[in-house]
Amino acid sequence: MMLYIVRHGETEWNRLHKVQGHTDIPLNDYGKHLAEETAEGMKDISIDLGFTSPLLRAKETAQILLRGRNVPLFEEEKIEEISFGRYEGMYSGGENSNADSEAFNRFFTDTANYLPPEDGETVEHLYERTGEFLQRISADESLADKNILVSTHGAAMTAILNRIKGNVSVAEFWKDEVPPNCSVTLVEASAGRMRIVKEGMIFYKEEVKHWKTV
Repeated sequence: MMLYIVRHGETEWNRLHKVQGHTDIPLNDYGKHLAEETAEGMKDISIDLGFTSPLLRAKETAQILLRGRNVPLFEEEKIEEISFGRYEGMYSGGENSNADSEAFNRFFTDTANYLPPEDGETVEHLYERTGEFLQRISADESLADKNILVSTHGAAMTAILNRIKGNVSVAEFWKDEVPPNCSVTLVEASAGRMRIVKEGMIFYKEEVKHWKTV
């Protein structure tokens, strides 16, 4: 099994560095362009099926990548972005005028001590549900010889890649950079084990915009 794991294209909230979580923001025109460029770059790669987060930005990205192909696409809640609850819409650097700024910004600066709001989600739970997704598809013998597209989000993709690398430390969650919009990581799954073949592939010509966590 080969997994092509992609982070969705850019949204207006991405451009403004506002966290989205479960807030359902669509791709902006630039995000659609990045997805179209990525689709062109991947046109010679055979894809048998796809899984996508149900959130619009991931689903639209997957639909663009699979446009013109007769490929089934399945919505998968376990690869949705982490929920920030009432923190959604805040800037990644924190909003000094907001009483919750310091508590929220620990998600990026001191993840081990980040406490989500009552309506939010912990990093531990994000690791758990994305790990369940990986375990389920790797154990599915009908998928053993398939090429699979997985369309997801920045933190969710980070959790997936961290797990494959053998690192599920909350304190080291952001040890590596957040995957850029529409970056693709190729993962091979065989005999119940997964390994990263190539990380952070970019198929568009524009300068890569990295999402900064501080």
